[in-house]
Order: sequence, then C-alpha cells, then structure tokens
Amino acid sequence: MSELLAPAGDISCANAAIDAGADAIYLGLKNFSARASAGNFGEEELAALCARAHVLGVRVHAALNTLVKQSEVKDFVGAVIAAHNAGVDAVIIQDIFLGAYLKRTYPQLTLHLSTQAGVNNIYGARLAADYGFERVILARETPLSEIERIAKIIETEVFVQGALCTCFSGQCYLSSFAGGNSGNRGRCKQPCRKLYSIDREGFGERAYALSLSDLSVGGEISRLLEAGVYSFKIEGRMRRPEYVSAAVRYYRNLLDGRPGEGDFSALKRTYNRGNYTSGLAFGQDRTFISRAVQGHIGEYCGVVRVADGRYLCTSSQKCGEGDGFKVLRGGREVGGAVYAGGAKGGFYISSASRLMNGDKVFITTDVSLNESLLKDHKLKKINVSVTVEEGKSLSAVVDGEEYRGEYVPSAARTRAVEETDIVRCFDKVDCFPFEPVYGDIITDGKCFVPASALNAFRRDVYSRHFERLADNRRPKIRNIKPLPEAEPPCRNDLKAVIARDLGGVEADIGILKPDDYSEVNVDGLSSFAGKKYLFLPPFMNGEALEEVKSILDFFDGIYCDGYWSIEFCRQTGKELFAGCGFNLSNGLSLSQFQAEYAALSKELTFAEASPLAGRNTFYLSAGDIKVMDLIYCPFGRTCKTCDRRNVYTLTDEGGRAFPMRRYVCGGRCAFELYNCVPLVAPQNFTGTLADCTLCDAAAVAPVAGEGGKLKDYFKNYTSGHSKNPVL
Repeated sequence: MSELLAPAGDISCANAAIDAGADAIYLGLKNFSARASAGNFGEEELAALCARAHVLGVRVHAALNTLVKQSEVKDFVGAVIAAHNAGVDAVIIQDIFLGAYLKRTYPQLTLHLSTQAGVNNIYGARLAADYGFERVILARETPLSEIERIAKIIETEVFVQGALCTCFSGQCYLSSFAGGNSGNRGRCKQPCRKLYSIDREGFGERAYALSLSDLSVGGEISRLLEAGVYSFKIEGRMRRPEYVSAAVRYYRNLLDGRPGEGDFSALKRTYNRGNYTSGLAFGQDRTFISRAVQGHIGEYCGVVRVADGRYLCTSSQKCGEGDGFKVLRGGREVGGAVYAGGAKGGFYISSASRLMNGDKVFITTDVSLNESLLKDHKLKKINVSVTVEEGKSLSAVVDGEEYRGEYVPSAARTRAVEETDIVRCFDKVDCFPFEPVYGDIITDGKCFVPASALNAFRRDVYSRHFERLADNRRPKIRNIKPLPEAEPPCRNDLKAVIARDLGGVEADIGILKPDDYSEVNVDGLSSFAGKKYLFLPPFMNGEALEEVKSILDFFDGIYCDGYWSIEFCRQTGKELFAGCGFNLSNGLSLSQFQAEYAALSKELTFAEASPLAGRNTFYLSAGDIKVMDLIYCPFGRTCKTCDRRNVYTLTDEGGRAFPMRRYVCGGRCAFELYNCVPLVAPQNFTGTLADCTLCDAAAVAPVAGEGGKLKDYFKNYTSGHSKNPVL
C-alpha cells in the first residue's frame, strides 16, 4: 500500500489532482497555512471538496502548519476542529506540543506532523508517535538510510517532487529578519531566490547562490518504496493546475509500474527549476543548486539561428500560438520569447531581448499540453437500476442501495414512458461525479411519468447517494473544551551564553558550540563555573549522533533547536535546554513538555513574550542571530579546492553582508547563516540568552542585559522583533 499525495492550492488544483489520479490531496485553510499566498479554503468550500473527494475515494489533509501566538491559540484550536468537522481525513501541524494537547483532548483527530517540525532521525519519530501523531512528514534532508529506520517506527510521508527550501525545515528566519515576513507564519518572501556573492574564489560573481533546483526523484521512488515509505508527496500549493496534473500523472504511472511516454516531458514543461535534483536523500548531486537560473526553465526544444532579421528556433518539435519560451546563453537566462509562426526546420520566436546564434531555447508554456492535461475528469462508476410501474412510487437501486421517490405514476393516456426515456434522464448526472452503468430498467409499458417528475427523482437519487458516499462516518466534535488556564508569568535572572569557546566567559549557563564535533575540546570546560551544555544542531542522525554520545558525560545537558532532542535526552539521561528553534510562541505549547530550560521564539516581541516568562525561560537578547541552517554545501562539494574557512560572507544585491559559518558534524560540512547585523534587545522579564557564535563571548556576556554597553560594543545592530511583530 502507498499513497500519492498532491497539492491543492485552490479548487482548480484540487480538481486537477483528483482527476489525474491522486490518492490524497493536501490544502490550507484561510488561516494558519504555511502557504498564506495560496488560494486556500473556507469552511463551506472545504466541506464541499471533502465530499467530492471522498465519493471518488480520495483523502483530504488540511495543513494548519504555522506557528501560533498566544493570542491565536483559541482560534487555532477552533480551526482544527472546524477542519475535522468539515470532513478532512488528517490535520497537518507544525507545533508538536499543540498537537499533543489536541490529540489528548480530542482523540478522534488524526494528526500528521509537518515537515516544519524537522523530523530527521529515529528520536523525532519516536517522539511524534508518543505524542499521538499517526504520521511524520520527514525533513527533505533525511538520508535514505535514516528514512528506512524511521519507517519502522511510524508511518512516513516523503517529498518526491517540487520546490526545495534552502534552509532546514522550520529553522528559516531570513525572510523574517531581512524583511519582517515570517516563513514560519506562512509569509516567506523567498530571499533565498535572490542574487548573492560569496567571498570564496570561484564564487565571487553574483549568482543564485542559495537557490536550489526543484526536487524530482523520478525512478528513485522505487528505493523509497523499498525503504517502507507510505506517502509520496508532491510540493506545489502555489503552482498551477497544469503542473499538479502533470506531476500526479508522472508519479501515478511510476507507482503503477507503467511509466508513460511523454510524462516527464510534460512535467518539465509545466514547471522545472534547475533541471531537477534527486535531493539529499540520495546525496547532493551536481544539479542540486540552480546558480544560473532561478525560475521555471522548462524543457529544451531548440537553438536560435538569426535569419533575415528574425529569430528562427531550429527544432523538430511542433509549437503553436500562445507558447512561451526562455532563452539561455552559456547556461544563463538572456530573455523570454513567444511563438511567432511556423517555418521550415522549426519555428520563429519573438523576443524583446537581442538573441544570438547558438542561444538555447526552452519551452516554458505549452498551450496544447496544458489543455490536454486538464481535459479528463475522474468519475465514479455507479450501477443503476430503475423501476417505473403504474400505482407504485418510483424506485431506483444504486450500488445496492434502494431509493424511493414520492411520485406515483398513473396510466398513460397517450405515450407510455420507455426504457430509453429513463436512461436518457439518468445519463444527466448534473454536478455529481458519477458515470452510470445500467442494470435492470423496468417499466410496465403502460404508465406515464412527466419529464419534470423523472428529472426531480433522478436529482434526488443522485443527491442522496452522493451524501451517502461522502459521509466518512467519523463522529464530529461537538463538545469543545475550554483551554487550560495559563500560568502566571514569573521572572528569572539567569544568563545563558552560546559560544565556540567557554574560556573566560561568565554566565550561569555556558553552551559550547563546536566547530568540529569529532574534536570537541572538553579540557577547557573545567574553567567555566556555570552549568555546561553541548549545542547540537537541529539536523543530526546516524554517525553524527553516535559521535556526540561519547562526550556527553562532560556536560550537564544539551541545547538543541530540534524537537527530537526531547527523546534523545530521555534516552541519554541528560537535561535539555530547548533552543530558539523550538519556536515556542504560546503558553499551551510551553505547558506540554518538560525541559530544564527553554528559549522563547526569536520572532516574538517583548509584549508577546513577557506573558510566557517562567522560572526556566529565556529570550534571545544579544549577539548573533542565526537565520538559516544549511544541510548541504553551498560550494557544490568542491572539496579539493576548498579553503575550509570557518566563516564566509554572503553578500546580497544591496550590499548587506551575512556571515556564513562552516562546521563539521558526522564527518560532513554543514553551514549556518547569520543576520547581517547582530542583536541588541535587552529585557528584564525573563532569562537572557546571548548567542556569541561569531562575536567575543567573554566581552559580550557581562553586558548582555545592558543596552547601552551592548550598543557601544556592536555599533551597528538591530533590535530584531523585540518591538515590531512579524507578519
């Protein structure tokens, strides 16, 4: 058994996915959707879609996968219940703690843990199962070997097609801090798709340095099947119905063992960024980063030849009116073009850009293909038998269920109703997705039924049968329970510091952040007087986790941005400092788990964070702001020529310089991207957390809570979101 899961950004895309053969679709509601710019669905529209989908044997998953602030918890719980009552088969949630509360309070809910939760190892899988989730949607970076281990613990869903986020899921704050629009709130402005330069030889020219190619695992899906994956997910709630249809058809045929000729071509023509990558599950390939082309590249179809002042595309392919193209020179985009008429040996194109002989032409809009992708409509075959007899109410049996009407036929004065009249009537299925197949059509040959009465009977039969098929028989939630009372805020005066070296640092809690996890210097820990924690990155599995277990005895606990660390600490008997990456933004989530210490979300303002303050909470108040975790090499794994510096600089088109730190974990390089300026946000309502990954921890730690001295030290700084809320 497996499931092909398709995106439904709006009703057109939902219908395209269903018609193309998806087993399930996923969509967002008007609120709490990680794709706020998609069409999304209101309650009535959602209920109607669920009904049609269920009649056709298709499941519906609703994504309510954004971070939830304290003021929004009641509305969020209400939205989840409304989605369940509308008929969705599962709800996708990012906040694992809200999910735990919902499952315990309303056990009839089916919950799937969003990829934003960052499950990438067996500890995250065990935690999700323990908290009541039926499925985990794995982080896109999870390697195949770990996927196989996770699939033995809990049902898994894996992305096979669509856009890739450059940052590890749930840990991206670049859009938030660079522009005030939070990806964790569904409003990402995609700064990763912009032009950047990096201060390393060969990468100084401005390019799409962080823009990843689209994922397309293609035939590798068989290896995911063998690994035990249940659901295969196509990304694309922001894309058009043609793309949804092409992607579903491609993978439907692969899963059914009958790959269709032209399926991959159709997929490339409807949307193709970077000529595709098979993704990190199978290792970083040479097409992983799309440095030269950011958007839809389409499919190669010919070469430009300049002839008599016109641009001829020499090609064996047929194109037509309305088709659009992208033109590349030396791998870089030089302009767009449109079809401008047929010609011997190809066709003419028109472009506002000056094209040259040898430029390569890629088709990005294929009008005839798009029309063909959306022409088919999925229908449910129903077996229909009808009986019309004088003196007896009209009767129909559909798939074994009998339906009777109110109208009673009388003797015909002229022409009696015939079998062909009944069939012609029941062939009209109106808005219902039915394809009638007829059994017994019985008439005594001597009664009369007005066309209006027969039509009314047919509509009633189909309506009642549709409702019967659409009912998923799950009990609705009628009794909405009051939310738990929030704990009153209380202050603590503790200070915690993240640093690559704790020597000379004065703080209550020191969090050591190694540059290489295979060479952690534990000898220098003895000079630090406070509690000692080891910083673990949010993405860790396999060899990397085994590597750190051997040194945990030197630490009181770990600091980590990943949910999985809760289970890891249970297994290892260590204290947990839940990091900023837990994205704790409401009191209900805080109350659902135990940690020695917990950092509040760095996207909360002072006003939003202060009611959540407790004896063990912290607020990021000073130092560096990590805005991305990159679980890949931005230099394309050009290891032989790499200078292996600890810190590089990523510079955008506006001249803003973002430090990019390299570290080694599990024998492989990973990278962290930091905000272009450090943070100065002193507060007095809870514990102070200073991130001194890049700055001088010994100098910053003593003044981390003092605004004036911090401002003197950093000179150029930001107050982050302490005063201005994210959208």
